[in-house]
Amino acid sequence: MLICYGDSITAGHGLNPGQAFPDALQRDLDQRGYSYKVSNMGTSGATTKDAVANVGAVIRARPSVVIVEFGGNDGLRGLPLEQTRKNLDAVLTALSAAHIKILLAGITLPPNYGQDYIGTFDKLYSDLAAKHHAAFIPMIYKDLVNVPGTIQEDGIHPTAKGSEIIATTLLPSLKPLLRK
Repeated sequence: MLICYGDSITAGHGLNPGQAFPDALQRDLDQRGYSYKVSNMGTSGATTKDAVANVGAVIRARPSVVIVEFGGNDGLRGLPLEQTRKNLDAVLTALSAAHIKILLAGITLPPNYGQDYIGTFDKLYSDLAAKHHAAFIPMIYKDLVNVPGTIQEDGIHPTAKGSEIIATTLLPSLKPLLRK
């Protein structure tokens, strides 16, 4: 089993059932001959504090791989970055201790948050990926930025087309963690 554990980007906020990136990832893996069940454990509005509170449920599901996609809501709310770092570190530590392979998916913030805050925010992902020897995508939206029709009108959440692109973006970093 592969669990996508994250916030509204993972949950598919504003999308119809079957349109979130975990659904697209399931289709991509099936097409490539991987026999993983992809489970969507995304929660709209979730922060890294919620990730810590619910990581036990992820571990109890006994996945072999978890894609961790949290932090955007912390950043958008201007929460202290040291708390975000500690929370993500706790999640990655718990998953590692359970011998679960991890793909950490980062996100960045809008330019109006200021260079210093954004730079520190972005760096916490790369630092944690290195610390935990986790597979890593620095920016989950990297391949859909400036592609028309990939972000909903709210300017934050992916469309169905955007979710398809996210799944494709994750594959190169995910494949080394998988077995056929």
